[in-house]
Parts: sequence; structure tokens; C-alpha cells
Amino acid sequence: FKGIAANGKPIYFYGGDHGESVHDGNFCMDGLVYPDRTPHTGLFEVKNVHRPLRALGFNQDTGELRLRNHNDFTDLRDQLYLVCEVVRDGETVESMRVDFEESVPPHSEAVVRITPDVPQAGRCRLVVTSHLKAATALLPEDHELGFDEIDLGNADSRNQTTVALLTDAFRRHGDGLRITEDGSAITVSSEEFSYCFDTRTGLPQTMLFQGRQLLDAPAQLNIWRAPTDNDQYIKAEWRRAHYHEASTRAYATEVGRDQDGVRLTFRSAVVAPTIQPILSVDSTWWVSGSGALRASITATRDLDFPPLPRFGLRLFLPEQMDQVTYCGLGPHESYVDKRRASRHGIFHSDVASLHEDYLRPQENGSHADCDYVVVAGGGISLSAVANAPFSINASPYTQEELEGRAHSFELTPSGSTVLCLDHAIAGIGSNSCGPELAEQYRVAAETFTFEITMIPAIAD
Repeated sequence: FKGIAANGKPIYFYGGDHGESVHDGNFCMDGLVYPDRTPHTGLFEVKNVHRPLRALGFNQDTGELRLRNHNDFTDLRDQLYLVCEVVRDGETVESMRVDFEESVPPHSEAVVRITPDVPQAGRCRLVVTSHLKAATALLPEDHELGFDEIDLGNADSRNQTTVALLTDAFRRHGDGLRITEDGSAITVSSEEFSYCFDTRTGLPQTMLFQGRQLLDAPAQLNIWRAPTDNDQYIKAEWRRAHYHEASTRAYATEVGRDQDGVRLTFRSAVVAPTIQPILSVDSTWWVSGSGALRASITATRDLDFPPLPRFGLRLFLPEQMDQVTYCGLGPHESYVDKRRASRHGIFHSDVASLHEDYLRPQENGSHADCDYVVVAGGGISLSAVANAPFSINASPYTQEELEGRAHSFELTPSGSTVLCLDHAIAGIGSNSCGPELAEQYRVAAETFTFEITMIPAIAD
């Protein structure tokens, strides 16, 4: 500990900061807690991985919930009780307590019967949480010991908030929208909004809605992330592929109208200096009469390149838009292979609190399996919603800033809310001290399609 920086952050040094030539970098403090004993998100992961009870499955027809006692010595009947909740679209709609009437010895299985009322519409899950029956020397009564989530079947498993948002977004057709072409700019406008697309990139350059600018900088197709500690070796391959220097170049543009509004189609590529195109991209953007903006982006990867760090959109929203509501995995950060501590729900946070302040800055703060996200502030909001789950990341810092700093106290906010909407992002893995990232956690498909709708609104 070296004191407090001018920005109020503690200054921690690690291997190499004292002039030594033999060291292990920040791995000397890469444990489950920070130096001040604040838990890492990894500690919450460990807690749930080591939960004493696991839900093995639930039969909706019979109401049988099958459980296993993972204790070595303790009977579940004496140790804990269950809370079983039906969660619909991120909100709890039913909750019941379950006590074990019979003995459940260590390493045995048991069946309890419950009769939850599962809604016929909505993305529904059964959340089974275990709690201490009585206080121990270290833990209070009712302390949560762990949880499981089980998907529930119904007639319509779509998130109904998502359905409503997508339906309303294109209810107003774009017959009255104006299209203006000027050099490399195509502007679609009405009395309420004006969106300018750059024909050199095939992406939104400015978005003016009700007199408020939604973008501090042009939107980007994003394949890079600030390398994590576990990206120690793969980042060399990413850099050889020039992923960190990638940008988007459009080659052809078409503008037309259809039943959804104005349609802009671009043929483009994700490129970088001195190499062949990384991705070939076909994208279509629709602008509705209400100002909703829907994108369908299909990318084909050159298989000579390594798997991508991520694929999605990066938006630079005004700094005042610093309140985030999302329906997905939370409240802790979550990735495709790092999500044991997170459960599905509706979560609210300011942007600064979504940043996980690792002492060596790196990729952090993503939230996986989201149905929608709303970022608001300064009298305006932007919702992003999709039929297929996606990942979100809202941060005061750019990925370039995170990568370029060696210590967290050196970070400088970008002056914008940096919102990443990711179709896919590579898992966290363990390759710095273990096997390579498992294939199912890589962004390695040859072709993938990302569809997402962005809906601006005036907000209190």
C-alpha cells in the first residue's frame, strides 16, 4: 500500500513496481479478496460452487424437486430450509418455504414436492435458495448458503417486456420520414429525431432525439476487449491479428423503404492495417416513425484468424446517462463461463458501480444473458432489446483506457457512458495457469447474426 491517489483511490503496487527483475506481476495479489479484504467477484463464485445443497431437476408434471446433499457430515434436515421462487421476466411472482420432514444424510438425494403456479407467458425460472435454520458461530440465522435456477416450461417463454418493447417500437411506420444524402452522410429524420449514418462505416454517426444528442462519438462494431489476466497468452495471437486496431469499412450502400420504415443496407468489412479483412459484414438498419432503430448484422469470419475477443456494438452515450436498468444475470459481473454467482433478475445501478475495479485494469463488468437494458439520465433514455439474449457492459472507461493503464488508480474516465452491446464475448478461462479456453466459450463461429433494437425516449 503506497497511499491515496489524488482521485481518492488507494495505491497498491505489485510485482515489478519496486524495480525487481524477477516477479510475478499482479499475480502476487490475485486472490479471492482485494488487499483491503473487499471480496472479488470470484469469492461469490466460490461460495455458490461450494453450496451444500444442489437442485438436480424439477418435474413440472409431478411437482417433484430432486435435491442432493453435498455435505460430508451434516444432515440437511438439521441444517437448512429452502425458499422456492417462481421468477417471471426477472421478477418474483411466487415464493414458498420448504422444510425437510425426513432425514437427508450426507451425499444422499431427496425429493420434495412443490406446486408452483407457472405463468403461461414469460421467461420463467424456479429459483431454489438454501438458508441456515439456526445461527452458527460465524453465520446468522437465515443466512443464504447458495442457490440454483431451473428453467420452467410454458406456452410462451419470451420475456413479455421484450415483446412489448419490440411491438411498440415499430408500431408507427416511417412513411413520413425524410431521407437526405450529402457526401458520405445519409440522414433519416422527422420532426422528433434525426439520425445520420456514415456510408464509410455503415454505422450511426449521430443520433439526435427530441433535441438531445444520444451519441458523443460514432457507433462502432467492436471485436476488442482489454485483455484479462487469463488472456496472457491468447492476447499475443489477438495482437498478431491486429484485433486491437480493427475498424469498419463499408463498400456498398442501399437505401429504401418497407413496412417497418426506412431501410439502410450496408456491405462492409472489419479491417485492420496490413492484413486481409477479419470479418465480412452485411448489415441492415431500420428506422421507424417513432425513432426506434433496429439492426441486423451478419458477420462471416475469416477462419485463418484466431477466435474473436467479442462481437457487438459499442456506443458512446452522454456522461449524464449514468443510470442502468437491465434484465439479465446480476448483480455481479457474469460471462459465459463465469456466472455461478449471478442469478436472473431486474437490476438497477449507476454506471460507476458496474465497474469492477481490478487493481490491474482489464475487461470487467459484463452482464450475460440479458433480455434488455435501459440507460437513462439527463432527461433521456435509450433501451436496447433483442429476441435473443445478449451481454451488456456499461462503463465510464473505454477498453483502450483499461488496457493502457497498469494500476486502477491511474484510470481516467472517458467523459462518456461507454455501452457495449455484445452478441458474444469470449469466456474468462484460465489459460495463464491452466488449459486453453474451452471451445464452447470461444467466439469462433464462422458466421453469426446479431439483431438488436434501440429505442430512445424522453425520461424523467
